[in-house]
Amino acid sequence: MSACISPSDQLLARRLIALTQAGLPLVNEPWDWLAERLELTSAETLALLRRLQQAGVIRRIAAVPNHYRLGYRHNGMTVWDVDDQLVDRFGRIVGILPFVSHCYRRPRHLPDWPYNLFAMVHGRSSEEIDGYRRQIRVLLGDSCRADEMLVSRRILKKTGLRLPESPTC
Repeated sequence: MSACISPSDQLLARRLIALTQAGLPLVNEPWDWLAERLELTSAETLALLRRLQQAGVIRRIAAVPNHYRLGYRHNGMTVWDVDDQLVDRFGRIVGILPFVSHCYRRPRHLPDWPYNLFAMVHGRSSEEIDGYRRQIRVLLGDSCRADEMLVSRRILKKTGLRLPESPTC
């Protein structure tokens, strides 16, 4: 745990992580549910979450949908070799496309792996995700030297932060 947060926040952070590592319940007011278990007000719980984000303990809070259950059974990680001077700009453009769930920059591993921009696309058919890949290719234009799509064959277990069974600190 970060030395940038107070000892009392460290204890609350451990309790918060233990309560949420399996996900928040599907209730109308999840922050109230969490606050009740932390013995805080909802405002105090949200303030704690903000402090933990600012300290880098929590990167983000997000829903993790099961795309397969929503009917999106075809998924592909599109990878792009984009000029390093333009990759951040294109990452923002590609990342807001409605069919892209996440988009990020990664280092190249030359000579075997020239790709530096990754975008996960989801669709209801292989033809649909192929079409999404073509749309991204048009957006990138001549700035894209090469691309591939790594197609998902099965869903992987998605988990958030986990505490060790027996704390080491």
